[in-house]
Amino acid sequence: MNDFLATHQLPDNFAETVSQCFLPLAEKITMAMAEHGSTFYVAVNGCQGSGKSTLSAFLGEWFSASGLKVAVLSLDDFYHDRKTRLQLATQISPLLATRGVPGTHNTDLMARTLRTMSTPESIRLPRFNKATDNPYAEREWPEVTGPVDLVIMEGWCWGVTAQSPLQLRYPVNALEAEQDANLIWRNWVNQQITAHYEPLYSLMNYWVMLKAPGFDNVFQWRLEQEQKLSAKIKDSDKSRVMDESGILQFIQFYQRLTEECLNSLPQRCDVVFELDDHRNIYATSGL
Repeated sequence: MNDFLATHQLPDNFAETVSQCFLPLAEKITMAMAEHGSTFYVAVNGCQGSGKSTLSAFLGEWFSASGLKVAVLSLDDFYHDRKTRLQLATQISPLLATRGVPGTHNTDLMARTLRTMSTPESIRLPRFNKATDNPYAEREWPEVTGPVDLVIMEGWCWGVTAQSPLQLRYPVNALEAEQDANLIWRNWVNQQITAHYEPLYSLMNYWVMLKAPGFDNVFQWRLEQEQKLSAKIKDSDKSRVMDESGILQFIQFYQRLTEECLNSLPQRCDVVFELDDHRNIYATSGL
């Protein structure tokens, strides 16, 4: 546990969270896997900075230690490269140059990767370098040979469903009001959810959510993420690490769908961890 705390730059009280919340979750997943009998897919949703990557990494290590073959995937690792996003920005909306929303991911690769996990084939697991805003070279992607016992898929909007035309009509922030006044970006993203994301949700067998108190928490939590990223990378890559003003602008891209997840996803999840402003779990449902 000490090595895990150090690797993920976690406070000492994380061990208490593990014993009270994450180990009971692992036991629930174990029971569900036993009933399922084949490759088991666990979805983990949480807004930026909520701790979903840490939870996923913990579950991955815990189940691997028990002898299972585990693959941990992140929605973030399926982002299109910058060249592709610039093409989308030219063809559809300038806002699509910024990674984040549905439609900025390579969903063909995502579908192929998820589905291959249950077969005897070998496949490389995509990895994205946020500091350079491009995927790592494929030769650097880890390789796994299936069938995998447990697949953990985490993402900030993983599980979000399309909104109604009435919901899309009204901007939720200045970015939408000023840079998407014609609703082209919003409508296109919504169409991507329906066509390419919702069909993949049916692969998931178990849903977990780390639920923030509200969208207001995202700025502080994202700032902490960027500070951790900056501490890890070499100086030549730091130019793409965001400062506070950059984060304030960036999170507006995420606001609509983050709020949609907070409002609609909990009732569709098997387990929900309620977070306070400091990301401590103060309530749990489903365990």
